[in-house]
Amino acid sequence: MSSHVSFKRQLALFHDLVAVVACWLLAYWLRFNLDIPENYLGGAAQTVPLILAVYAPVFWFFGLYRGIWRYASLMDLRRIVFSVAFSSLVVAAAVFMLALPEVPRSVMLLHPVLLVMTMGGSRFVYRAWRDQLLYGRMVIEGEPVLVIGSSDAADRLLREIAHSREWSVIGLVTEDRLRVGHEMRGVKILGGIEDLGRLVEQLSVSKAIVAMPEAGQKQRRMAMEAAVQAGLSVLTVPSLEDMLSGKVAVSQIRQVQLEDLLGREKVQLDDTGLRSWLGEHVVLVTGAGGSIGSELARQIAQFRPRLLVLFEISEFALYLLEQEFQEQFSAVPIVCVVGDVKDAALLDKVFSTHKPSVIFHAAAYKHVPLMEGDNAWQAVRNNVAGSRSVAEAALRHGVEKMVLVSTDKAVNPTNVMGATKRLAERVLCGLQREGGTRFVTVRFGNVLGSNGSVIPKFREQIARGGPVTVTHPDIIRYFMLIPEAAQLVLQAGLMGQGGEIFVLEMGEPIRIADLARDMIRLSGFSEDEIKVIYTGLRPGEKLYEELLTDAEQTMPTPHPKLRVARAEEAPAAEWQQELAAWLAETQPADPATVKTKLRRLVPEYTPHI
Repeated sequence: MSSHVSFKRQLALFHDLVAVVACWLLAYWLRFNLDIPENYLGGAAQTVPLILAVYAPVFWFFGLYRGIWRYASLMDLRRIVFSVAFSSLVVAAAVFMLALPEVPRSVMLLHPVLLVMTMGGSRFVYRAWRDQLLYGRMVIEGEPVLVIGSSDAADRLLREIAHSREWSVIGLVTEDRLRVGHEMRGVKILGGIEDLGRLVEQLSVSKAIVAMPEAGQKQRRMAMEAAVQAGLSVLTVPSLEDMLSGKVAVSQIRQVQLEDLLGREKVQLDDTGLRSWLGEHVVLVTGAGGSIGSELARQIAQFRPRLLVLFEISEFALYLLEQEFQEQFSAVPIVCVVGDVKDAALLDKVFSTHKPSVIFHAAAYKHVPLMEGDNAWQAVRNNVAGSRSVAEAALRHGVEKMVLVSTDKAVNPTNVMGATKRLAERVLCGLQREGGTRFVTVRFGNVLGSNGSVIPKFREQIARGGPVTVTHPDIIRYFMLIPEAAQLVLQAGLMGQGGEIFVLEMGEPIRIADLARDMIRLSGFSEDEIKVIYTGLRPGEKLYEELLTDAEQTMPTPHPKLRVARAEEAPAAEWQQELAAWLAETQPADPATVKTKLRRLVPEYTPHI
């Protein structure tokens, strides 16, 4: 292989040196109007060894033969220009010092111009010839596809697809109506995004590639939804960062996921503040094996804590996270603790041994129907008593700040799970003391793909051929991505001074039935092939979720995706004593008794009938 490469480099050098001599003689020929006098012709021949002795080493030094002609680019042209310019200056100086009268000054000017044109042109002609030879007839063999977009990303994609057997671009669809009718790389821009339905019928195309990574999330979502509604199987290109760095390749084109349709803008974090708060400190995450807990751990690891303590009751979930950290975050020291957040003795041991300064409390039972019946008392024990145990341990050991991960279901709750999370919020509010641990609560709605969410369930049902089950045609939920939720929890934790309830900006609510239909279409099926059926609301479930209780007022924060709500005053001492006595009970209470007690402690709780 090395000898083959060396031969190609030698061949390229030989070509360029021939071009140097040919352009040198051509410059003389043009200078004397195609008739070179005898004495000048002899002078031209005598100077050939000089120019070869200058140009050959300069070409090699400037790296002209590192590139491959097959992929000649503007970078190669720039190398040619610099090397020719430098060589021509050296030749001019040598001619002047040697006092060679047979070399006219006009030849010294013409020669580099002709040489750049010859060397650059030959490379690009070769590339064009190879492209046509290798791919010219293959384009028609690829699957017909529309490309949505008409920016630099679409241009790069067209260039890559031209080298692929897999796709054949039959037209472009643009987000800019002014570009309709123009062409990019020989492909016509057929219409706007609103014309997709008509174009699909006219062209009998079944796939589209969305190449708009530089556009806003809302604009990309509109394009993807329009393509899905037109009956197209939709794919998309890599991230904007990859596109801008030139890393796009046909192999990176992927199927559009539901996350792409969610249309969430990227979270802007106070990296400096978070690095100062978390970096070189001991951070503890409870419920570290869950969807939110594990993502919090990943996000925290990027700020290089001195030690990350991962606290989780599920041995297997903790094992998986440990293996991931060994591969992905090996530079971050971790301690894995298998334990129950209700175990005060274990918490004291962990806190005294590792001395965390920040706690993210994500451990909770979150599945609404499971916690509604016979498991109601366990929901109280885990979500309320567990949060109380962690918070009291934080106070005893002088922890700087504890962040409670809460839920929109805590607002005017109609189910046990929501009521227990609201009760946990009030517990932390009651424990807030001047100069002690600062307790911060963060509320948000559903996250796509989390454990127990509808998304994995819908995927399984679609994989089995349906039907997809939705509880009610009008049920709506707020959704965000798991990484986004974790990032905003970190940001809220940084901003919180103690006693606040932060509410994440969840965007527009999404109808679950529409979510199911989008997933069916994104999976390549129609609603005739996979039906959506309605099964009725489950125990404790309501049609819509709220983010604030009626008595709360929100205020904006410096971060556009965070608002802060200061809840009611700390609960009275009698209330706290009553709660402590209830949590101290060891005999499991029946569901009816649990709900009655919850109604007393959480006045806004209205059990679903």
